[in-house]
Amino acid sequence: MLRKNRPEFAIGEERLSKIRAHDIELYMDVERHYSPMLRRPPYPESLETRKEIEKHINELLDMDAIRKIGHNEIVEITTPVLITWHYGKSRLCGDLRALNYYTKADRYPIPRIPHALEKLAKARYMTKWIV
Repeated sequence: MLRKNRPEFAIGEERLSKIRAHDIELYMDVERHYSPMLRRPPYPESLETRKEIEKHINELLDMDAIRKIGHNEIVEITTPVLITWHYGKSRLCGDLRALNYYTKADRYPIPRIPHALEKLAKARYMTKWIV
């Protein structure tokens, strides 16, 4: 399976996979008004952390994963957060906790255990991706 779909995965120093689109159904509760809760100011950070965030943003811009927006575009913005691991690498994430207030929860977001076991019963090969 991996050899067959190899072009779809990021390998080595590549930062993103080759998959460009993925549709996610998001049900918004339209009766609630959209407050500035989603447009928060950045969290306080050191100059070193700010430089690291800018580096990640520039890399994402170079890969066309994100784009700059004009000041007059109406876009709900998330606050960037830098996650740093003990071995020196870091990852840029977005704080989407405020978005949870506006979305309707999926009642069954994770497959139920009996359904997963039913699928595994006839499996020839098992990987951690199946589970």
